Amino acid sequence: MNHNQSMYDLSGNVALITAAARGIGQACALALAEAGADIILGLRQKESAGDLVKEIRKMGRGVLPVQMDVSRLYEIKAGVKEGHAHFGHIDILVNNAGIGAPNPAEKVSEKDFDETLAVNLKGTFFVSQEVGKIMIKQKAGKIINIGSQAGHIALPSEAVYCMTKAGVSHLTKCLALEWAPYNINVNAVAPTFIKTPGTKKWLDDAAFLESVKERIPLGRVGNTENVAMPVLFLASQAASLITGETLMIDGGWTIQ
Repeated sequence: MNHNQSMYDLSGNVALITAAARGIGQACALALAEAGADIILGLRQKESAGDLVKEIRKMGRGVLPVQMDVSRLYEIKAGVKEGHAHFGHIDILVNNAGIGAPNPAEKVSEKDFDETLAVNLKGTFFVSQEVGKIMIKQKAGKIINIGSQAGHIALPSEAVYCMTKAGVSHLTKCLALEWAPYNINVNAVAPTFIKTPGTKKWLDDAAFLESVKERIPLGRVGNTENVAMPVLFLASQAASLITGETLMIDGGWTIQ
């Protein structure tokens, strides 16, 4: 392995990825495992890990699925504790859990509002806090939040989602500043529309897909690997001097 490759080598690291069962979370888990990390899968339903566990084991990595609905503080605490007890350290956290069903602002109920904030903001904060305590003791760590271009632009019928993702970007800066003395890097990525099981029903609509592509200067939506590879970069030594940043993965949408 030459020096450049070794900068991306995560051997000996343990990574926790929330909402890792499918889509971007699953792609991040596989990318980090392929780079050498052992993996803790934070899952809303622990039994949903299935084939992903087998796939990671096939690579020769350790893998532990834990029950972690990030809207429940006791599940966050228990899941992080279990992962930490199993591996002895947690070096990388990918806060991937996020929800945001479209709804015109005038129709948003208090329940919709609370549920979106509970996962996207409260969940991201308290998972970071719980893992952050471990990283502070270790005097090292990498946290990568999965934000969205929606935190930087307005999207119709996504007021609450946009607001929470803007919050994730700013939280990234706040934690980066506060935890820098402990050698903890905190960054975020902000993807555009990505083909995942969660976005399928919208992107399968040809007219919607066309309208989205027209807004993206590169002319295409992303796949999960387009997000997982930048996450791997931010988790690696190659990005050791980057903190507090939100990296846009949007094909140029927000530069216009």
